[in-house]
Amino acid sequence: MRRQVHRLLLVTASTMFLSTALADGDPAHERHELMEGVRDAAKPLGEMLQGKAEYDQATAMASLQTFADAGEKLGSLVPEGSQGGEAAPAIWEDPDGFAEKIAKWQEATAAAIAAAPGSLEEAKPILGAVLQNCKGCHDSYRIEDE
Repeated sequence: MRRQVHRLLLVTASTMFLSTALADGDPAHERHELMEGVRDAAKPLGEMLQGKAEYDQATAMASLQTFADAGEKLGSLVPEGSQGGEAAPAIWEDPDGFAEKIAKWQEATAAAIAAAPGSLEEAKPILGAVLQNCKGCHDSYRIEDE
């Protein structure tokens, strides 16, 4: 379990470092790198929720912190003129709706962090709410890879 936490922290830190080093002020690139870190943090949560991995509170909390950090940054990475990549045009067509989706994700993430679920049974509804908010944003504001 500790290896999972250390691996997740290493991946998250590496992603954050690389995104900073490589971004060169390009919001689309920074956005992409930020969301890659979120994807990497979501993987162990999905595995735990699906029963493919044993529930580990430290790993769950590290993933949630990655989400919280990303939620704080994401809104600033969609300035006019940064369209492209996997970001759907709806972000710029409906900025208030996009901001609302980010806020809901941040609220669900903050509630999950505050709850600090200690078991899979406690975690399922809490993490489910967080991940549903991820999906809700993707449904409208992300262009899925083919």
